[in-house]
Amino acid sequence: MSTTTNLPYHLASKDFSTENKFTSQLSQKTILDLLNTKSSTSLHHLKQVHAVALRTGHFQDHYVSGTLVKCYANPHFSNLNFALKVFEYVPNPNVFVFNIIIKGCLQNNEPCKAIWCYYNMMAAHARPNKFTYPTLFKACTAAEAAEEGVQVHAHVIKQGLSGDVHIRSAGIQMYGSFGEVEGARRMLGEDGNSDVICFNAMIDGYLKCGEVEAAKELFWSMEDKNVGSWNVMVSGMAKCGMIEEARELFNEMKEKNEISWSAMIDGYIKGGYYKEALEVFNVMQREEIRPRKFVLSSVLAACANLGALDQGRWIHAYVNNNSNSFDAVLGTALVDMYAKCGRLDMAWDVFEKMEKKEVFTWNAMICGLGMHGRAEDAIELFFKMQKQKFRPNGITLLGVLSACAHSGMVDEGLRIFNSMEEVYGIEPGMEHYGCVVDLLGRAGLLGEAEEVMYSMPMEPSAAVWGALLGACRKHGDVELGERVGKILLELEPQNSGRYALLSNIYARAGRWDDVANVRKLMKERGVKTSTGISMIDFDGVVHEFKMGDGSHPQMKNIYLMLKNMIKRLKMEGFSPNTSQVLFDIEEEEKEAELQYHSEKLAIAFGLINTKPGTTIHVVKNLRMCEDCHSAFKLISQVYDREIIVRDRARYHHFKTGTCSCKDFW
Repeated sequence: MSTTTNLPYHLASKDFSTENKFTSQLSQKTILDLLNTKSSTSLHHLKQVHAVALRTGHFQDHYVSGTLVKCYANPHFSNLNFALKVFEYVPNPNVFVFNIIIKGCLQNNEPCKAIWCYYNMMAAHARPNKFTYPTLFKACTAAEAAEEGVQVHAHVIKQGLSGDVHIRSAGIQMYGSFGEVEGARRMLGEDGNSDVICFNAMIDGYLKCGEVEAAKELFWSMEDKNVGSWNVMVSGMAKCGMIEEARELFNEMKEKNEISWSAMIDGYIKGGYYKEALEVFNVMQREEIRPRKFVLSSVLAACANLGALDQGRWIHAYVNNNSNSFDAVLGTALVDMYAKCGRLDMAWDVFEKMEKKEVFTWNAMICGLGMHGRAEDAIELFFKMQKQKFRPNGITLLGVLSACAHSGMVDEGLRIFNSMEEVYGIEPGMEHYGCVVDLLGRAGLLGEAEEVMYSMPMEPSAAVWGALLGACRKHGDVELGERVGKILLELEPQNSGRYALLSNIYARAGRWDDVANVRKLMKERGVKTSTGISMIDFDGVVHEFKMGDGSHPQMKNIYLMLKNMIKRLKMEGFSPNTSQVLFDIEEEEKEAELQYHSEKLAIAFGLINTKPGTTIHVVKNLRMCEDCHSAFKLISQVYDREIIVRDRARYHHFKTGTCSCKDFW
């Protein structure tokens, strides 16, 4: 049989005259025990047991051959193709074997192959059972195979299995994911024996389709709610953007499990409420609920977005102290958190120590290097990744192109972009073209950037036009900036950042009437400006600063430090860049306007509260202005501090009067 050709050499070629007597006496139960123990984690042992099953004839037994297929299909081995090959040699596979290969395909993220196996099952006249269809409905959901899902539903009815609650709940979830509320309702009403699991699935379907009132009505009408019912409501309401109502429901819960806490934390994170997510996690800790890996990964994402380094380090220590190994997901979350909190050294340390890496792990490290202006290192890691047999994907290429854009490596960036299809088999998408426009624009090659936009095989998105507008602001091209700005204001009439960028271009050119017209247009359209917020993590607490907000308890001392700081900078020859101010006012008023930017308030707080020589980390939600950038270079020199600022665009490492971006930002 051909499957033996892939067995280890010592099993396939040595003389088994002395072993045959022993192996031929092994029972079916012994072989099944071997498959379900050592073979579940060792491919070497699995192949040995496979050889024994073939020699003893037990492979003909469906329980043995099915369990063999299950072991080969284990995602841990990434060996689904071989599992399918073994399956082909199973004589007259029954429903047990078919169910195993269908489930194996789904577990290996191959839902289309799972559906294909079901079609083969029907062609082989192997009668499906109640264990077949829940997996199959999930496969249809994952493959977005709506038509096939309806056909499977018909088969369920034909087989007389529509009364099974597990099948029904999986079918309801499938219809909900397709936006087919009526189909979900019909399935809920079949045979009239729905239980709480089915009702929970229906609530989830309503919320996925945006039918919040219907979900509420069903939820409150349920007599036998369980913790899952509450979890579905909390998670669904948060995903619908109703975060306050989700929190109210969460607070009302008499019983919470780990999924409850995770649902609330994830809801806050997806809505951009990172501080609130950390607050919920801290309450979870006070109640001594042990978080699992997926909760920790979510919380690390919140730490990354807030720059909450102390909290992130606490989670790292927690994992170490509780003997939790770093799987690819948790390890990658740590890499991402450290990189986004400005500690590239710690991100690299975690990355190097990770035993199991996935493509997304390499992506996180490459993107982290790129954000910090380490383009050469990012490219080196990109090639190292390929040498270790990891195939780059679209996100990998996006990270490398972004790194080139932020470091001015035009030739290298274009070379990689032009090789995407031929070398990596990846068709450039909108974001890849956006990176190339950004790459050329930052380098002052505005004409070439515009040519790339018009050569794109798709209509440029607002983000691509925005990259070109940013380049126009940087290089003072008013004519092109005006043309691009007007296009953007039509594409994104409610995006305040676009108006600000166009206003900045006009203000630099002294065209104050045009600045006033942009402001008038914003008012007419009811556009609200985004408030600049800067955050600094000190002793595990994230302190937030906004211009004009005097609510911080140390604000009096902060203003005093800020005043002394600006005075000292001016003594060193610093001159505020008043071209950043978008008002036609006196020069002195412009300087006062610049003085109280949120990032300067955060730096003043850092200087007050940290010891001399301590690195100051600041996170800002918007792009840092040129005046603050110039000021921070001098502050790093005058106060002998390293300052790391993460704004919306990139990282800036200020040290001894220079910035890591080399003013190429």
